[in-house]
Formats: sequence, C-alpha cells, structure tokens
Amino acid sequence: MPIFASLNSHNPRPLGVLTTAACLLILLAAGTVADAAAQKRFTRTYPAGQNVRLQLLNRSGTVTVEGWNRQEVSISAFLEAPAASIEPQSLSGTIYINLVRDNQGRPDVGSVNFLIRVPFESFVDIETKIGNLSVTNIRGGLVRAHITTEGDITLTNIEADNVSAQNGIGDIFFDGVFQPNGNYRFASISGNINIRIPLGSSFRLVATAPSTRNISLGSFSGENLRFVSDGRRVAGTAGDGSATLTITNQRGSISFFRR
Repeated sequence: MPIFASLNSHNPRPLGVLTTAACLLILLAAGTVADAAAQKRFTRTYPAGQNVRLQLLNRSGTVTVEGWNRQEVSISAFLEAPAASIEPQSLSGTIYINLVRDNQGRPDVGSVNFLIRVPFESFVDIETKIGNLSVTNIRGGLVRAHITTEGDITLTNIEADNVSAQNGIGDIFFDGVFQPNGNYRFASISGNINIRIPLGSSFRLVATAPSTRNISLGSFSGENLRFVSDGRRVAGTAGDGSATLTITNQRGSISFFRR
C-alpha cells in the first residue's frame, strides 16, 4: 500500500496519461478486429492454357484483371459483410464466376472486390451491376467490360481483337492497339470516353455524342474523318480502315489521344 500511495502522491499525471493511452489501444485493437471480421478473403488458383476464358458476373464491387506470364489463373476476392458466396467453376477451358447465381435470393450481400490474374492471351468477359472495372495487359481474342449502372472502366495496354466497354454513368478509358479486322465498341450514357491509340492506327469510325456534340479527334483530326449531323457525329476512316471503331456517348464527351 505505501508504494501505491507514493506513486499517487508524487506522480499522478503520468498514470492518468497511461490509463488514457491504454484505453485508446484497446479501442484501436477492437476496431482492427472488427474490420478483420467484417471482411473475408477468398483465393483460388486454376491451371490454364493460353486461350483460357474468364467469365465473371459480379453484383457490386471493384474487379481488376491483370495479364501475366504464367499458365494459371489466380483469383483473390475480398468480401465485405454480409459475405457473399463464391463458387467458381472451371469447364472446358472457361472459368465461370457468377455471384448473381451463387447468391440468388440474398438481397443483403456485401460488395466483393476481385483481383484476378490471367495469361496474356486470355479471353476476358467481366460484368458488374455497380463498381469499377479494370483490365490490363491482355492480347487475346476478347476483352468485354460492362457495368449495368454506375462505375468507371479502365482498359490499359490492350491488344485484343475484339473489345466492348459499356456503362451507364462513369468514364471509359482505353489504351491499346487496334488489330487488323478487329472490332472495338465503347458506349456510355453519361461520362467521358477517352481513346489513346498510336498515331497511324487504321480504323473505320462512327462516333456519336448526340446531346453534347463534344467530340475531339486530337492528333487524328487530319485523317479522313468528318463531322456530320450538325456535329453530333464523326464518321470516316483513318489509315486503311482495317479495324471497326464505334463510340456512343449520350450525355458525355469523346476524345482521342496519341499513345
């Protein structure tokens, strides 16, 4: 008892500070545990050939797909509470992930954020109701990224033969190379559509911005491309016109940039 009395009488302030600090540490620890409990992680790896197809349908959350130099598909998913069910299937060279089917009848499912790595030559087909989609380093036969309602689409270093990007509200950015006889389609209701391709690219273009008439050809303005329909549309060819490029933005802008 004298020891405690001495401490209290000669140095009361540090003890109060230590007590406050201890309480803060307890609260921080509790918050960390709560965050960890609120988010779960799902991982799975599949062997894959060069032409593997990834088909993903998400409800909400960010989906990031990256090409890499391995013959396997790596799936990492971070599940917010209430945690969704994920039951991927690998059938005949296609990996299916369908969170709408896996969680049918569950209206309170939390968002799921994916990081998926696939071989460079893969076919990528991803879709979500709400959230951002990102695809990088893919040169296979297809890149399809669709958002039903709201979210941004970012396609970087893409050399696929066919590309389709579509959203409701949000920006679309494409950086890549058009392939001869390739087909490229970009559509948005409201947002900015930005296309970055090498100077000298060859394509047949129909670009339409009916509400804003905001179409900027940038470095490609010297090509055989002309404004029609009172500036609401640009049509024509660049180079030999070997690829087909269709862009529609109902209430946003369309811009071209040199890669």
